Amino acid sequence: MNAYLSRHFLRIGLLAAGLAAAATGPAQAAEAVAVTQDGVRTTANHRHHIDYRDSFTVHQFGSVAAARVGNRADAKSVGCTADDACRSVALSFQVVTLSGDNVRLTAVNNGHAVNEHCDGCQTLAGAYQFVVSTATPARLTADAQHRLADIHRRLDALGASRLPAADLKRQADGLADEVKALLSRPTSLTAAHPARPSVKVHRQLDGWPQH
Repeated sequence: MNAYLSRHFLRIGLLAAGLAAAATGPAQAAEAVAVTQDGVRTTANHRHHIDYRDSFTVHQFGSVAAARVGNRADAKSVGCTADDACRSVALSFQVVTLSGDNVRLTAVNNGHAVNEHCDGCQTLAGAYQFVVSTATPARLTADAQHRLADIHRRLDALGASRLPAADLKRQADGLADEVKALLSRPTSLTAAHPARPSVKVHRQLDGWPQH
């Protein structure tokens, strides 16, 4: 039976990790350490031929001394045949904003696709990570958050499409380009001293058939 499963997440928040010091004064706040891990996993097989899931998360950490952020997409197709092929698609978008001087950042972004005894199957894992850095504390404007939510809705809509994995990859790349362009604009952030933010994009796609 063909069925689409779409699970999505949109979390917009401030610092969600522990603090290096227990006190909460301004000096101690600068010692904050942000930690987050996001991801999505799909599996298609002869019982469930089509599995599409996406994750779209936004974390606004503010001023931090260090951050450890992870994003992962895993897709697997198992035991289908060329005459009765499967399609497994996992797409994970992660947006992180942070500020501070000499922030110790560890960013891990992985996309991994596996076909196991699955001739003719389509399997795509796409992990997209966007790290926005500013010298002074800044937050996404209401308009920027609205635009990200619109991109998220269009990412969800891909789950209802009949597009092959190769076309889904191109569509996901296009949405990622929109996210990068939006986050690169100084007007997308509210700050005491607006300046063009530094935006680092980590992208990893893996899939079958390979093109």
